[in-house]
Amino acid sequence: MPYTELAETLQRRLALELPPIALARVAESPAGVSRLGAAAPSACTFWRRAEREVFYATAEDHFNCPIGAMVMGFPLPEAKSKELMGLVEQMCALNYISMEEVPNIPAFREPAAGVVYGPLADFPIEPEVALLWTTPVEAMLFEEAAGATAWTAQAAAAVFGRPGCSALPMAVSRGQVVTSLGCAGMRTYTGIPDDRFLVAIPGNRLPALNEALTRTLTANRQMREFYAGQKAKFPD
Repeated sequence: MPYTELAETLQRRLALELPPIALARVAESPAGVSRLGAAAPSACTFWRRAEREVFYATAEDHFNCPIGAMVMGFPLPEAKSKELMGLVEQMCALNYISMEEVPNIPAFREPAAGVVYGPLADFPIEPEVALLWTTPVEAMLFEEAAGATAWTAQAAAAVFGRPGCSALPMAVSRGQVVTSLGCAGMRTYTGIPDDRFLVAIPGNRLPALNEALTRTLTANRQMREFYAGQKAKFPD
């Protein structure tokens, strides 16, 4: 389905400063989608470029960030595998991560030749995952709309951190919206403002968001009116 309307709704009704983007790992570049053909220091760098245009990036285009390439599910050549292990050892030496965490870092398992990136509004194929940059209030509203904050017997709402790109495979594998605080690398490479969260939405959850967002925004407006009335009864 086309996602132009949803992208515009998300940006307008949540007052997003930056446009939502989408990506999909693919076996080959789709017809009409050009390879970016430019080096990037990290997988997450492509997210910001995707705000401006649709493009294809090969597995090799991701290898400058061995951790990001691993998370995206790309097999690493021997030299890059050694680089990854050296980076992991450095992170452990700095007490940034522990070696016990490494096997548990989420990663895509299905093979792919590369990734199509682009604005959600113009995405030419079915998105595997969509990404938003949100403020805390925007994240609150969006997660409520997506059902990610529902208190059920198996409540699984959580906010994750390093590496920021791990939010993508986690969202897809769980079939749920995932919010990430990001990581030092993500914030350095993307230049994203410090007050933004990363929200990852699995593609199969996108079609229902328009209606859910309307309900959530209406409910929050009514609750704010109620809370304001209650607060007014107790002057400072």
